[in-house]
Amino acid sequence: MPSSVPVIDLTPWRTGDETARAAVAADVDAALQSVGFFLISGHGVPENLRADVRARARDFFALPVEVKQRYAVTVGGRGWLPPGVEANGYAEGTQTPPDLKESYAVGADQPTGDPEVDAFWFQPNVYPAEVPGLQPAVVAYLARMRELADDLLRLCAAALGLDGDFFTRHTGHATHTMNVNWYPPVAVAGQPEPGQFRIGPHTDFGTVTVLDREPGRGGLQVWTEQDGWEDAPYEPGTFTINTGDLLARWSGRRWKSNRHRVLPPQAEAPDEDLVSLVYFYEADHDAVIEALQPPVGRPNDYGPVVSAAFIKKRLDAITTG
Repeated sequence: MPSSVPVIDLTPWRTGDETARAAVAADVDAALQSVGFFLISGHGVPENLRADVRARARDFFALPVEVKQRYAVTVGGRGWLPPGVEANGYAEGTQTPPDLKESYAVGADQPTGDPEVDAFWFQPNVYPAEVPGLQPAVVAYLARMRELADDLLRLCAAALGLDGDFFTRHTGHATHTMNVNWYPPVAVAGQPEPGQFRIGPHTDFGTVTVLDREPGRGGLQVWTEQDGWEDAPYEPGTFTINTGDLLARWSGRRWKSNRHRVLPPQAEAPDEDLVSLVYFYEADHDAVIEALQPPVGRPNDYGPVVSAAFIKKRLDAITTG
């Protein structure tokens, strides 16, 4: 069956005339209203940059557990998130077992000068000495992801007929994180418990998520109103983009922050292991987000929220223990 998640070529947005750019913006608006997801090609991010991060991350995940333990943190930290510390289904009230994954987490690390803010939102990134190539690869990748995320927000503004900086005027010192997720094979992760996923059903929390993933049997699924859970499409070289809760609220419910999940290891692929690079973009920690009203947004009674408080509540919800 054809997927409800479209593939959108950004080339006309990046290099085309006004008409071509408007057509891309209209496609994005339609995708975010209908399913909250789309794939992008023509984004300009070099394949070797993505491959380098993935390869160096695999080197890290292959280290002995006692070595990785030196870098262990919990949700919201910088370093290694061991198995068992995160259950994304909690965010929507689903009591699932912990997610079957390990993660290496990095994020925004340019301090504001406010110690209380910086202690959580702008922590120093931690780069394992055992994998010296990881730091330069990740630093280069994060820079490109932030450029791409801001461009996507400019595209989102165009999709709503708003000034190009409508969203990005609130991302000058944005919070953002990237989880490099390792979904190990059954031999490492063990047999899934009932109701256990590599990542349980949830919505993302911020503005846009930029996902670089590997295809697999135990891969990404997206919720659709028509057919329930649907395998997300995969095309080599593309990124998967979706709306987070903050941007959906900002749009005045015009756009969906849609449920998605990553299936557990499947019996027919017991040796499968996958690595995903998941970049979560947000807004300035102190940005006050006011929901758009009709005619751009839909009727809503959302009050203003502060970005950091909005995101932190959701991060706390998915932390186990």
